[in-house]
Amino acid sequence: MLRFLGSSHGFCDGVSRRNFLQIGAFGAGLTLADMLRATAATKKQPSRSNKSAIMIYLPGGPSHMDMYDLKPDAPAEFRGEFKPVKTNVTGVDICEHFPLQAKMWDKLAVVRSVISVDEHSDSLVMTGYPDRVNRTADHPSFGSVVSKVRAESSGAVPPFVSLRGMSRGTEPGFLGIAHRPFTPGGVGNRNLRLADGVTAERLEDRRGLLSTFDDTRREIDASGTMRGMDAYTERAIEMVTAGVVRDALDIRKEDPKTLERYKGLEGFLTARRLVEAGVGCVTLSYGGWDTHGQNFTTLKRQLPNVDRAIANLIQDLHDRGMQDDVVTVMWGEFGRTPKVNMNAGRDHWGPVMSALVAGGGLRMGQAVGTTTEKGERPKDRPYTASQVLSTVYRQLGIDPSTTFPNGSGRPMYVLDDREPVKELVG
Repeated sequence: MLRFLGSSHGFCDGVSRRNFLQIGAFGAGLTLADMLRATAATKKQPSRSNKSAIMIYLPGGPSHMDMYDLKPDAPAEFRGEFKPVKTNVTGVDICEHFPLQAKMWDKLAVVRSVISVDEHSDSLVMTGYPDRVNRTADHPSFGSVVSKVRAESSGAVPPFVSLRGMSRGTEPGFLGIAHRPFTPGGVGNRNLRLADGVTAERLEDRRGLLSTFDDTRREIDASGTMRGMDAYTERAIEMVTAGVVRDALDIRKEDPKTLERYKGLEGFLTARRLVEAGVGCVTLSYGGWDTHGQNFTTLKRQLPNVDRAIANLIQDLHDRGMQDDVVTVMWGEFGRTPKVNMNAGRDHWGPVMSALVAGGGLRMGQAVGTTTEKGERPKDRPYTASQVLSTVYRQLGIDPSTTFPNGSGRPMYVLDDREPVKELVG
């Protein structure tokens, strides 16, 4: 078993969220088996949609009041340094550092009244449950549910890809390790290629040798595990030989002008290429948003990049006619304190945050919900992170009231809070 460490995100609680990827090696030069485990013998839910989701996580908790919910009439210690700008939708203003999004707001929407928790974890926005609950309940991530539902129909394309490594928010929970995301960073990407010197013919020979060993093992395996592993060995080989995912990850195949547009933001381009290739859910992250100090200095650097990334991604999806087939969501784990602290920063704020949403056939060109005059809590239309996820599930053709058995065999709902964001769905 190999263990590859990824990028490290340090938050104010002193804990480093170092992403990791574990890969089990087997014959034919393939190293995908540990991620493509055994669902062949399990009962799968039928897929009713080929739509995809891009889930963008802003780790550390971005300031809602300095991005999509500015308060220009609030006292100076609340409103901060940034000014609002008008969008191309009457009545919707956003941050001055988002000029590109402002010009295309008819293609975007924001929910300004999402209730969160004070907790440094992506668990809430990826599973619908806070981390303190998931430590014992083990609810699956959004992408893992997509993987479970589409396991039989994904073919040579993994249904769930994480460009940000592994975290509690990307784990499959009680759905099992077979529904972990494929993580293509670094070594993982190289694992999609044939081993050095291995031709397609030699690969077929090794595949036959592997089958011989498996036959021996199968005689003493009464649990069905080897049958499941066989199915995922097949998928791993398909991924290597077909090269669909490998091609999607190779952004050098893009036009140089496109590469220039996404310079420094290549993860957003890769996400677009992956959903074009048929991946059901792609997760990525950008920046660090735990701005207890020098909030505005950090945001002046990061917000223009986020603006360029979202504008490029959403416009590209429209240009390719994919605007109704891909739902994009961007948010962090909570908002930040309405009042600026003594270090020119904003602290954690669970009572309210904002979520950017685009595409998927949802109603765009609006701002859903309002907050109080100082941005402290929802004034109307309060929604939970679970309800936002429920909305996205529905657009992907997945019923959020679906149940799956947990480790004890007890049927568990995908989400407990399943009402959608009504203003987005019609």
